[in-house]
Amino acid sequence: MVAVRGSGISVRLHWIPIPQLVSSDGVPEIEVWCDEGMKIRIGFGLGTSGVTSSHSRFAELVDGLEGHGFDSLWLSERVTGDCPDPLVAMSFAIARTQKLKVGMSVMVLPGRNPVVLAKSLASLDRLSDGRLLPAFGLGAPNSAEHQAFGVDRGDRSAWFNEALPLMRRLWTEDDVSHSGERFVMSGVTVRPKPVQRPLEVWLGGQAPSELRRIGRLADGWLASFVTPDRAEAGCAAIDAEADANGRTIDRDHFGALIVYRRHSELPEQLVSRLRQRNPDLDLAEVMPTVDNLAALISAYISCGLSKFVLVPAFEPESWEHELADIGPLARSLEN
Repeated sequence: MVAVRGSGISVRLHWIPIPQLVSSDGVPEIEVWCDEGMKIRIGFGLGTSGVTSSHSRFAELVDGLEGHGFDSLWLSERVTGDCPDPLVAMSFAIARTQKLKVGMSVMVLPGRNPVVLAKSLASLDRLSDGRLLPAFGLGAPNSAEHQAFGVDRGDRSAWFNEALPLMRRLWTEDDVSHSGERFVMSGVTVRPKPVQRPLEVWLGGQAPSELRRIGRLADGWLASFVTPDRAEAGCAAIDAEADANGRTIDRDHFGALIVYRRHSELPEQLVSRLRQRNPDLDLAEVMPTVDNLAALISAYISCGLSKFVLVPAFEPESWEHELADIGPLARSLEN
């Protein structure tokens, strides 16, 4: 059955048999709208407060994700936090797996040397045989983090806007010359080149300026802590900016990071940060319990999102038990 949403995009109606949302007679109780041909994929991530940083604990997570068929592992970045460095953690993960993709959710770009970072990520993409999913952001609104990266908060956007296009050139061109406000080079070549051509870059953020940047510079959007309605509006804003710049964002390149929980309690530090950003946000809606997780993902799919990163609000005692429990739900939603 084909229908048309308000955006004018042709879509196909899919019934998805989610165990938690099936009536007693076995009939699915939800309808999911998604663009025809859209691939639903679900990965797993560690938040910035994650403490899975020992060899045995991180290995248990990586092995479990590969064994239970998850699409990808996503690493958040917080220099002053307990979470592992994303470049190091991704290198560990690709060396231990054959199919699992690895990504950043997200990596801070302002403050990094774009040539050195381009080299690191190109090498990681080659050594993983094309399993890298790069995603960048401006960094947390935290003075300690700003000091760690050596970039004033007001200078982050300009740094980002110069560094990202330069990295794209370094991944595809030889003898790159550039003269900008922050970087000057002549005849620089980064080798080896990435396996993926192009190496597509996703960005985070939800402020109007961040959505416009995605439309101008990125290949996809990884949203976080947004309602389905806000996600749909964000996609429309990104599309409009992309169109204004003669670009098109692939319909399959919109996704969301979802922090889920197993009980009513919410992480205090995270709640405090989100309240500062958006006092009116319904935290229970954007941080669902496991019982409501499938319904939220389905609502996002109906709004045009297709890639998801699940992050537990509180890390479990056993990653194997957690992944064995969440894995069937993730697989039931993928197509």
